[in-house]
Amino acid sequence: MALRNAVMAALLEGEASGYDLAKVFDASVANFWMTTPQQLYRELDRMEAEGLLQARVVQQQRRPNKRMFSLTDAGFRALHEFTATPPRPGVIREEFLIQVQALDVGDVDAVQNAIGERIEWARAKIARYERLRDRLLDGRSEDDYLAQAERVGPYLTLMRGLSFEQENVRWGEKALAVLARRAARTEAR
Repeated sequence: MALRNAVMAALLEGEASGYDLAKVFDASVANFWMTTPQQLYRELDRMEAEGLLQARVVQQQRRPNKRMFSLTDAGFRALHEFTATPPRPGVIREEFLIQVQALDVGDVDAVQNAIGERIEWARAKIARYERLRDRLLDGRSEDDYLAQAERVGPYLTLMRGLSFEQENVRWGEKALAVLARRAARTEAR
């Protein structure tokens, strides 16, 4: 159910092909919802069959034809109903954190390397999110943008993704510092 709502929310920006939606998911929606292109295309077909989306075929030269999707009235109603329903609380389910939980009896070096990789991954996402924020603001202050923009939802979710990744960096750096101090104490013995 959540993927379909994320698809409908992405289509609020306007008509898009499956390929365009996959890029949107990768570039902006990924800060709060992950999907594979295969899952996305299956969901688009289901949503079209259920009347939530309509598709039109665009003939292309030297490329396969593509389908452009847009929300139907039923899709807008479904999205409205979704926003009126209180969401379930979010939970973290991450295999990586199980490895961190068990590092005292596991391969500490491997877990430290994984934490370092997560920090670098988070920094890369922060840089990407900051470029997207700069594009959205287009020289305006955040206050001006939020007061004048037609839609603020994408900006608010971008800010949540940015703060999430910033916290991942803070946590990772602290975890590595803790592990380094513990290693130094062990070596001193």
